[in-house]
Amino acid sequence: MAELTDYLATLDEPERSLLDGIRVRALELAPDATEGVSYGMPALRYRDRPLIAVRAAATHLSVFPFSAAVVEAVAPELGGYSLSKGTIRFTADRPLPPQVLTRIIALRREEIDAAC
Repeated sequence: MAELTDYLATLDEPERSLLDGIRVRALELAPDATEGVSYGMPALRYRDRPLIAVRAAATHLSVFPFSAAVVEAVAPELGGYSLSKGTIRFTADRPLPPQVLTRIIALRREEIDAAC
């Protein structure tokens, strides 16, 4: 099943392309990741654990790395972005910096590898 791909297909541009870019980058860094559902959201799963999810809301886009530690680790690089325990919010006008996105995915992948 392609839960995440199917979800992204329902979005309009530029949200679709921005969130699909996150999916593509995650698959580059974790090529064994598969699409599934985590916490009720379409997500990429790695080693049968949630790796990353993305969502579009009315006023923002969100990345969910399923880890408060990951959000905390990248928080100093995300001044001006809205952060919560497990969510990073951004907009199409102000997307996540590519190097921070790469770090988010790599840190989460490393957490999963360490737990398995």
